[in-house]
Amino acid sequence: MDKERKMMICCLLMAAVSSSVFTEEWKASVVRNLDALVTSCIVMPCSFTHPKEKLSTSRLRGIWHRSDKRDERIYFEDSTQVLENFRGRTRLLGHLGQGNCSLEITEIKDHDNGPYCFRVEFARTETDTSTKDKFSFVEDCVQFTMLPDPQKPTVLNPKPPIQDHPHTITCTVVHTCPSHVPKLTWSGGPADAEVTEIHRELHRGFWEAQSILTFIPQEKDDHSEITCTAEFYGRKTSSTTLTLYVKRKVNYNHIIIPSVVGIGTAVIFGVLCIFMVKKYKRRIAELQNRDGSMWNRLSRLSRRIRSDGPGPSRSDQRRSIWSRFSRRPKGDMTEWGPQSNNAISNPRSNQKVSKPHFPSPKSQPKSCNYKEEADDCDDYVNTADLNIYGNI
Repeated sequence: MDKERKMMICCLLMAAVSSSVFTEEWKASVVRNLDALVTSCIVMPCSFTHPKEKLSTSRLRGIWHRSDKRDERIYFEDSTQVLENFRGRTRLLGHLGQGNCSLEITEIKDHDNGPYCFRVEFARTETDTSTKDKFSFVEDCVQFTMLPDPQKPTVLNPKPPIQDHPHTITCTVVHTCPSHVPKLTWSGGPADAEVTEIHRELHRGFWEAQSILTFIPQEKDDHSEITCTAEFYGRKTSSTTLTLYVKRKVNYNHIIIPSVVGIGTAVIFGVLCIFMVKKYKRRIAELQNRDGSMWNRLSRLSRRIRSDGPGPSRSDQRRSIWSRFSRRPKGDMTEWGPQSNNAISNPRSNQKVSKPHFPSPKSQPKSCNYKEEADDCDDYVNTADLNIYGNI
């Protein structure tokens, strides 16, 4: 009884171990959902493992077929066994001996949506092509999402461009055909810009093409447009446009220039004023030192007036003029005064008074000596005040 129980336990353990090993070895790894651009291409990543020892590629046969119909093959090494609409459009990219079963499909049609599954066959020997082991990974199939138009590239401008400072713009596009990488081109940017291209895998089944534009923006590039265009396999294109807003270099010319102009104007005006003052002072000094100048004349006149002393009074000037016009002899002249009027008015007086004859002032020479300087003759006599022609 114990012996039978032990045998049963050993059989169960061996079955469990062999089952786990067997199921673990026969396995395929694919990306179940991919985006397929119509007229372009697509690559279906695929890898597989098997329980056999390491075999060469020549002893392995890879087949891709529709999931529900294994006889409808989209790829096989014998093209006569491939569906007619897939002939010449599919090929394996890897080596089956390395466990790589990736498939490329070109010229995608809008009805090539799948799903598609991978099948592997093992030949007995390199010369005997008959197969003894076959395995279809029907539980790991690939299906496409058909894209009639390509996605637009993404243009990244991390920060506003600054004048005369190096600036970088990045254009990226995601695709599913690494065997034919989309071509990225720039238009509208500076002619001397540098372009760097990078291609990498984002995650399994999806790749990214990247183009980096490096340039030095100038003031003329402000409000200019830069366009990134992605051209996919099959000649489908998409583009994205970016408008540049160049930030001008920080400067203080709007403050410095007016300040310099104002200071320069003030300095020039000050220099001119100093020059004019010096010139004026020098001219005055020349006039003061020059002989016969007005300054010297005024100085001589003032000295002469001070040396002559005070001039005659007004009454003395009148008497001198009276004596000039009077020519009566001293013996015949009678003193004229307040008493002479009484004598004349007295009718009792029999004394005869002779009235002297006064010549016309026009015949008398002028009392002003014209040989003297014009400045010395400054007396004016009003003859009406003398009343020499009235009755005495």
